[in-house]
Amino acid sequence: MRAMLLYILKRVFYVVPVALGVSLLCFLLVHIAPGDPLVSVLPADASQALVEEMRRAYGFDRPLPVQFAIWLGRALGGDLGTSIATGRPVAGEVMKAVANTFMLAMAATLLGFVLGGVLGFVAGYFRDSWIDRVATILSIVGVSVPHYWLGMVLVIVFAVTLNWLPASGAGPGGSSLWAWDWEHVKYLLLPAATMSVIPMGIVTRTLRALVGDILGQEFVDALRAKGMRDGAIFLHVVKNAAPTALAVMGLQLGYLLGGSILIETVFSWPGTGFLLNAAIFQRDLPLLQGTILVLGIFFVALNLLVDVAQAALDPRIRRA
Repeated sequence: MRAMLLYILKRVFYVVPVALGVSLLCFLLVHIAPGDPLVSVLPADASQALVEEMRRAYGFDRPLPVQFAIWLGRALGGDLGTSIATGRPVAGEVMKAVANTFMLAMAATLLGFVLGGVLGFVAGYFRDSWIDRVATILSIVGVSVPHYWLGMVLVIVFAVTLNWLPASGAGPGGSSLWAWDWEHVKYLLLPAATMSVIPMGIVTRTLRALVGDILGQEFVDALRAKGMRDGAIFLHVVKNAAPTALAVMGLQLGYLLGGSILIETVFSWPGTGFLLNAAIFQRDLPLLQGTILVLGIFFVALNLLVDVAQAALDPRIRRA
C-alpha cells in the first residue's frame, strides 16, 4: 500500500511540469499562426483607433510572456476568456462541447474496445486459424480506411438509401435537450460507429501480437504441463496482457476524447472537434486556446489514471 501511494505521488509530481508544458505549447502554437484574430469581428473599414482599442480589450497589445502569464493565471481560476466571434465565455462553450464529445467517445470506446479486445485475444490465442485471418483483415481495414470517408459512406447507406438513421445532428432538439431514448440515441450510432473503427483495429492488432508473445513464454508451457485447462490458461494470459492492453486503450481513449474534427464535421456533432473547426476558420484565439488547453489537460490526466491502473494491476511497475 505504501509503495502504491509513493508511486501515485511520484506520477502526480511528474504531471505538473507536463501540464505546464502543454499550456505553454497551446499558447505559443496558436499565436504563431498567421492572420489577425480581430479581422473576424471588426468591419473592413475599422479605424486604427478602434483596432487599437480592441487589441487592448483582448490584451493583444502586451508582450507574449505577459499575455501567457495573465492567460494561465485566469485559466487556473476557470476563466478561459471570452470568444471573439460570439462574445460568450469560452469556458461555457468548451464544457458543452466536451460533454457532447465525451458522450460520443464513450459510445465509440464501448464499441471499439469490446470488438477489438475480443478479436485481439481470440486471434492471438487461435493464431494462424481462420479466426485469426478474419480478425487480421478487419484490423487492417479498420486502421487503413479514412474515417471521414467511412462516415460519408455510412450516411449514404443508412441515412440516405435505407433511411434508418439520421444523417447529422445531436438529437431532434439539439444536444441541450439530450435524452437517453431511441429518438436521440439513433443520432449517436453513425458517428460512434465511425469513430470506433480505428481504435478497434489498433487494439485488435496490438492484443493479437501481445497474446501470441505471452503464449510462447515458458510459464504457459509449465501450466499446460501441470494439466491446466485451456480456459484457465486463457485467464492467465488475459491477466498478463492487461497492463499493456490498458496502456494502448488509454491512449486510444485519449484520442477519442480529443474528438475528431472530420467526423464531428461530417455528422455536425457539436463536440470539441466541431468547435475547433469553427474556432480555426473564425480565427477565434481565446476559443481555440481554451479548447486545446482543456483537451490537453484531459489527455494528461487520462495518462495519469492509466499509469496508476497499470501499477495496481502489475506490482512490478510500481516496484520499478
